[in-house]
Amino acid sequence: MAKGAAGLPKWERTARVFLCVFGLILSVYALHVELSREHDPDYRAMCDLAESVSCSKVFTSRWGRGFGLVQFFVAQDSPLNQPNSVLGIVFYTLQFGLGLSLSKNAARFLVAASWVSMAGSVYLASILAFVLGDFCMVCVSTYVVNFGLLCTNLKRRSAIEAMKEKAG
Repeated sequence: MAKGAAGLPKWERTARVFLCVFGLILSVYALHVELSREHDPDYRAMCDLAESVSCSKVFTSRWGRGFGLVQFFVAQDSPLNQPNSVLGIVFYTLQFGLGLSLSKNAARFLVAASWVSMAGSVYLASILAFVLGDFCMVCVSTYVVNFGLLCTNLKRRSAIEAMKEKAG
């Protein structure tokens, strides 16, 4: 297996960059759709294909902000009740930035954050399917990206821990 300069498999960096950039693009697009819909209720997003295949319907639902949970603790218009897409932007930026570090702690944090993102993905997927009865291509794509990052981060953590054991 080809190794990069840091001793990690070359595919890991390529996969991380692709997944983080794709996740950022999806999150920025989701934020664009939500903000456009808030300013113009007649706005029709490219991902709105039918009544039951509508990303803007999902993004503007109560579950589109703070996972539908934050509003129980703060006011609905509180700065703490951010769109899920903003949380995605922060998540993918952290995944990219911390992915530059070879520290064991960074690798552990990346894995922990990925598990949290997977829990959020499963939660939101169940809301999508069983509560909203909708199919959101952007949402499902982010779930796939999150799963890809989890797999990448698990492999990375193992590789870093093995490197540190050999060195120390």
